[in-house]
Amino acid sequence: MYTVHDGQRQAPPLLLIHGSGASGATWGPMVGTLAGHHHLVRVDLPGCGRSAPARSYDVADQAGQVAALLDELGMDKVAVAGHSSGGYVATALAERRRDLVGSITLISSGPSLSALRPQPFILKALLAPPLGPLLWPWRSDEMIRKGIRATTARPVDIPDDAVADLKNISYGTLRKVLRCNGSYLAERNVPERLAGLDVPVQVIFGAADPRYEPSSARTYEVVPDVRIEMLPGVGHVPMLEAPDATSKLLLAFTAA
Repeated sequence: MYTVHDGQRQAPPLLLIHGSGASGATWGPMVGTLAGHHHLVRVDLPGCGRSAPARSYDVADQAGQVAALLDELGMDKVAVAGHSSGGYVATALAERRRDLVGSITLISSGPSLSALRPQPFILKALLAPPLGPLLWPWRSDEMIRKGIRATTARPVDIPDDAVADLKNISYGTLRKVLRCNGSYLAERNVPERLAGLDVPVQVIFGAADPRYEPSSARTYEVVPDVRIEMLPGVGHVPMLEAPDATSKLLLAFTAA
């Protein structure tokens, strides 16, 4: 599993987990701020970015690989932040190895399948047959940027390394990842999973998220003592749309 470390190694660890098909580079705009307070561990999940493909993309199996990485690094009680489906991996990590997780921050992690909104045309075209398999090998940098911007609510600068990493995932792998995410949510929604884990949870949601219904963030209220933070005018990718505000919320939570 490809891993990037930022900040001082003796600082409290903060694990950053990206969403479907993305990579650790997605967190780039927040790294400068977060690395001043934490030892950041950014991973590329299996089959994404610079990590090798895996036999299974089940959410629990991905969490198992993350657990193995933390064991190898000698880390436990780690603050974990997951973006979108990366929040499912963070949740599954706590389900699998509660000893490794000190807190969880979910950023734009849809709580259930029912929270999913109709998807923009460009995403439908890229991610589903019949056009998806045909268009995928011919994706240009600009097409990838248009796909990301379709999930945002304000103009964003998208790091070049994030675009390059998105080119590395195959169409078949992304389809498997998306199916496994859907199976994880269908089995049990995320708020119900977190409610019984006795782990501090913060939920950050863009109030203008076009991918998941923003009001669905309130379903996380079943989690004891959860913090729910809404970012006005922000869509599905707060790390790119509002990196300073998102970093501030994350740091305040980990400090507490």
